[in-house]
Amino acid sequence: MMNDPFARIRPWFSGASLLWPVLGLLTLLVFNAIYAPGFFRLELRDGHLYGTLVDILNQGSKVMLLAIGMTLIIATGGVDLSVGSLMAIAGAVAAVLVTQAALPFAAIVGTTLALTAIAGTANGLLVAAVGIQPIIATLILMVAGRGIAMLITDGQIITFEHAPLVFVGNGHLFALPFTVTLVLLTLGVTSLATRKTAIGLFLESVGDNEKAARYCGINTTLVKVVVYAFSGLCAGVAGLIATSNIKAADSSRVGEMMELDAIFAVVVGGTALTGGRFTLVGSIVGALLIQTLTTTMYNLGVPPAVAPVPKAIVIVAVCLLQSEKFRQQITSWFGRRQA
Repeated sequence: MMNDPFARIRPWFSGASLLWPVLGLLTLLVFNAIYAPGFFRLELRDGHLYGTLVDILNQGSKVMLLAIGMTLIIATGGVDLSVGSLMAIAGAVAAVLVTQAALPFAAIVGTTLALTAIAGTANGLLVAAVGIQPIIATLILMVAGRGIAMLITDGQIITFEHAPLVFVGNGHLFALPFTVTLVLLTLGVTSLATRKTAIGLFLESVGDNEKAARYCGINTTLVKVVVYAFSGLCAGVAGLIATSNIKAADSSRVGEMMELDAIFAVVVGGTALTGGRFTLVGSIVGALLIQTLTTTMYNLGVPPAVAPVPKAIVIVAVCLLQSEKFRQQITSWFGRRQA
């Protein structure tokens, strides 16, 4: 029997097909190639790449990080609405520490990420141990978290010029924005952990049938708590990036509505909200699709207040095309029309 040449990479693309989100992204790129001549122009200045494509990667890094954590949560049959507020908390904590505490930068980052991971753990305990529905449990921190961030900053916008923190969201490494490196590292570590160990099997088992997974000896409570904690960690990194981008902690705006973009990216990427099989690469493609669409609309002069409407239409269209039942209905309808 011949060896499968794709055997090594096939597990990385497990889950739903990536065909439709990839086609959607390619369609947007072709559209921009025709109607925005400078869209693919890249410029190398001082060893750093600049251009619209680089901006998409840089600006989309926050959604990509959130989507990585959200994918694992949705794989267990849950959802996390608090990641936007956790971003605000991370930014507030980091800004206060760099301006008011004489701590090493590593300690500042460690403290910030530890707090967001603890907050994610609290979400996981409410869901797994207490038995509260995920949408309700995380809604609590979604509402309270932004208030906590406002308390940390005393309701003020805290600005800073701390070079290491500014580098997180504005620096470059190997000609690309440092944010791209953070996404690749997070994706690589998460993919290895979920596809090269039993962790991915545990996640999918809990999402497919939690009761059966428990009877098989899987500690479903621990699995859920860990994925919510990891989502909090990803939100913390995204919050550091968002705060670093503007060199300020704006607790009322940082991470605003980004939880919805993260959920959209995961769903568009092919992971079902019902849990079970998941695809991290699909979530990254979904995040790139959403960011490319947003950039395209801004380049076309679509007002920010109107931009969510066409974005929602594209997202719904991609999700419908991923549905086998919907495609069968369309095929049968065209068949009847031809007959």
